Formats: sequence, structure tokens, C-alpha cells
Amino acid sequence: MSKSLPASKKVMVNYLSELLTEDKPAAVIRTEEEKQLERLMQQVNVVEQKSPEEKVQTTTDLKAKKYIDKTVKISKEIDQTEKLTTAKAQGGIKLDKLKSYREGDFQAMFFDVAGLIVAVPLIELGGIHNVEKTTALMGKPNWFSGVMVHRDEKINVVDTALWVMPEKCDQKLKNSLNYQYIIMLSDSNWGLSAEKLVDTVILKQDDVKWLDSPSKRPWLAGLVKDRMCALLDVESLIKLLNQGMGK
Repeated sequence: MSKSLPASKKVMVNYLSELLTEDKPAAVIRTEEEKQLERLMQQVNVVEQKSPEEKVQTTTDLKAKKYIDKTVKISKEIDQTEKLTTAKAQGGIKLDKLKSYREGDFQAMFFDVAGLIVAVPLIELGGIHNVEKTTALMGKPNWFSGVMVHRDEKINVVDTALWVMPEKCDQKLKNSLNYQYIIMLSDSNWGLSAEKLVDTVILKQDDVKWLDSPSKRPWLAGLVKDRMCALLDVESLIKLLNQGMGK
């Protein structure tokens, strides 16, 4: 079955399998990996295979709702978001206080990078822009695509595939990347490159396998079980990017 998967889909299967099996005994790894790979292969084309009535929001729908415009709120929690924004402007809230998504249901947005589906808590989403011209800077890591200017705002653009899974990014995969969107991280000037916007869903706490213990990947808040995708810890990710560090 895996032979029929596109190269980018195989990357997602292999990479998420590594995330799921990290730091576990070999005997356990073998058993769980087989199960996880089987589930991933069944779900790997979920975005393309969904019927119209099953899709929460297609990319076309997102555009129609001005999903890409940073000035338009996309969360149903708009009132809460506006209150947090006001409080931050007054210097009363730190970034880690935004982790209200760790209590009760919360919304998350899913996007696609080289076949790897990534989720970001909507409360930590700073906005979404279309990809525009970026200016490369000397002396920056290879995952730093450059600076993009949007409405007089300078955005540091991250090549998400190179940052998240550099060991998987051979030349063939790099050439196949077709970034169309920039996913802004909270109120920082960092943006992640994305190929496709998938949808937004409401998640329950039990829907996520939270990684609360110290991890080799502090940017990873947990794994969304049903979709088998990575949920970002935006605060930790911003700290790593500010330090010029890879994953």
C-alpha cells in the first residue's frame, strides 16, 4: 500500500511515526509503529478524499471568508481574542498566558507542508497572508527564507519543511514545495510557510496526546490523535526562532 503513496506523503508517514515512537523501548516502538503507520496510510489522503459534506472548510471557502486577511478575525472566539489583544497592548499579559486552550474545548487550524499536516491553536494564530516577494539576508540559517513586507510590516519567513524536518528535505522535496501562505505566530513577526490551508476544527482535550514532559522537540505541544498530526507549541517555537535555532 505504501508504494502507491506520493513521496511527500511517505515523508509525513515516516516523520510522524518518529514523533510518536521517540524515547520508547524498541519492542514497544515496533508494535506501535506498525499500528500508527497503518492508520496514517489510511488517512494520508484525507484532505483530497473528503466528500463535500464532510469538509469543514475548503481552501476556497477560507478565501471566500477573507480567511487570509490578517485584519479579519477567523475565530468564533473573537470576543476573547480581542480582549487578549487589548490586554497585551497594555502590557498586562505574557505570551504563556494565552494557553487557555489547555482547558476545555479549543479551536485549531490545520495546514499542509510537504504532505505533513500541522495544527496551530487558533488563539495563537496571528493571521494569514498570501506569499509575497521575500528578500534573503546574509548569514541566516537555511530555513530562514527571508523578510517579506506586508502593509509596512516586516515578516521573518520560515521555510517550514526545512525547519521542522530538515533530515527529510532532499533536493527533490525542496523542488516540489509550493508555498502559498504565511501563517503568523501569535503577535510575533515570525511566519511559517504553508502550501495549503486545510480547515479549522474544535478539539477536545482528549483529542490531543499532550507532551507535557521535557521533550527533544519543545515546539511540539502534542499530537492530534484522529488526524495524526503535530500541534504546535507556539510560545516555545517563537523562542527557538528568536534564538536562531532549528528544531
